Amino acid sequence: MKRLLFILLTIFNHQLSTFNFAPGSALHAQCPVENTAFQSGERLEYKLYFNWKFIWKTAGTASLTTRSTTYKGQSAMQSDLITTTSRHVDRFFMMRDTLRAIYTPQVVPLFYRKGATEGSKYRFNEITYSYAGGKTLLHQVYRHGNGTITTADNVATPCAHDMVSMVMRCRSYKASDFTKGQRVPFQFADGDKVKTETLIYRGIKKFTTEGSQKKTYRCLVFSYLEKNSKGKEKEIVTFYITDDRNHIPVRLDLNLRFGTAKAYLTQATGLRNPETSLEEGDEQ
Repeated sequence: MKRLLFILLTIFNHQLSTFNFAPGSALHAQCPVENTAFQSGERLEYKLYFNWKFIWKTAGTASLTTRSTTYKGQSAMQSDLITTTSRHVDRFFMMRDTLRAIYTPQVVPLFYRKGATEGSKYRFNEITYSYAGGKTLLHQVYRHGNGTITTADNVATPCAHDMVSMVMRCRSYKASDFTKGQRVPFQFADGDKVKTETLIYRGIKKFTTEGSQKKTYRCLVFSYLEKNSKGKEKEIVTFYITDDRNHIPVRLDLNLRFGTAKAYLTQATGLRNPETSLEEGDEQ
């Protein structure tokens, strides 16, 4: 389930006193994108489902909220992803996960934190980003499930992202940027490591929401692949992003060690743009 917190973050004491956001600075030049997809005040809500013995059961809820903030005295954006299992599921496996990502208005990562209670174990992960010489410098702190803490200083060229900032960055993608089957490599930071992972663009598909007020969206579909210790790729998450200027994640399909899970959008408020990906008759 923690892969959802991928997709679909208290600041560590590592100072970035040399940061400046001005044009020509190292940070400004480091893989910025033009954000036309989301704005401060956006809130996305999801319902989670687990497949239990061939039956899909409601498992909990998730929310992704975005607001303006400041970081080291500079303007920034903050996205928080919170996932909670239902009381029924808590009897078998309790999960309380909170992820926070802080990034520039051009979606360049600055800070990430994940705190996760999963079953009887608690883990946290903090990443502080800095930039120099066309490289991303990551200071990573990871508390393992057994309570031990490891730290690492890693370097990525040119860009690296955590779970949340990668999702927000993907929302700037356009269908015209890709061909079906195209592979998109990226540097992914998690725990105390940085790994090269891959997204595959699967094309455009339609997705209809559940509930009494069904909506059908035209979506861009991506799959997230991860390599195992033998180098073999496995599809971890498939996610659907609306084919309009909002690029909202409306559906996620997850392949877990113990089965499968899904997350479906139930409500979206504070959107920046009209929902032009809705099928005729569903437009807002």
